[in-house]
Amino acid sequence: MPISSAPPAAAPPRVLTVAGSDSGGGAGIQADLKTMLALGAHGMSVVTAVTAQNSRGVTGAWELPAPAVRAQFRAVVDDIGVQAVKTGMLASTDLVVTVAELLSGVDAPVVVDPVGVSKHGDPLLAAEALDAVRTALLPRATVATPNLDEVAWLTGERVADEAGMRRAAAAILGYGPRWALIKGGHLPGAGAGAVDLLTDGAEEHWLRAARHDNRHTHGTGCTLAAAIACGLARGLPVPEAAAEAKEYVTGAIAAGFPLGEGIGPVDHAWRWRARRG
Repeated sequence: MPISSAPPAAAPPRVLTVAGSDSGGGAGIQADLKTMLALGAHGMSVVTAVTAQNSRGVTGAWELPAPAVRAQFRAVVDDIGVQAVKTGMLASTDLVVTVAELLSGVDAPVVVDPVGVSKHGDPLLAAEALDAVRTALLPRATVATPNLDEVAWLTGERVADEAGMRRAAAAILGYGPRWALIKGGHLPGAGAGAVDLLTDGAEEHWLRAARHDNRHTHGTGCTLAAAIACGLARGLPVPEAAAEAKEYVTGAIAAGFPLGEGIGPVDHAWRWRARRG
């Protein structure tokens, strides 16, 4: 077979996830990399923790030492480079501070998903690390993407309606991110809709989608944050990246499938499966 003389293809957008590993493949590093592939990015990873996890919950978690996290980060950034970074499970104060310091030297947008517990309610962040998230990590964020539980932990704001989402966003912005995306998927009284609020304090974007009657939603938050990072890596403005990510994750939730005996994952390949018919 003759060797092609065609020039090599240009590299796709490069997106780095700094997060924990989900052995069940539904969330964490695994969900992030699936999202990046589905959205045309080259995904890279810094593993911060290893979890023993399945559809029923987390049965064990072990954080990596800070030097191992630092070495992974430097290996990727110093050679390959990144066009966006997404953070997820950081486990401890030491790792939150380490990652925040590493991000301070990166000239790329950063999406911070302040993961506190798993879909099943298992803790993924030490309680004493919350202050480090507020003071060290959130100021590095281009976009912070807390859900309503994470808003309550970080700010004390209990959100019950859309007005509460505005107050929550203002409180999150007070810690320093450029944009706050308050995820209201479980907002009481939201009826059939799933609503998120994206704001930088000056402009508001309400992202609304149908609420799908599907319990298999493992990995939703990881997927949304990773999808936003993919849009930012392509050079999209934050509102456009968030809107595209909302559309992608809504389809992934609608196509979520049963796996094991508990909560199954969203389907990161839903667009590919739809094209196949």
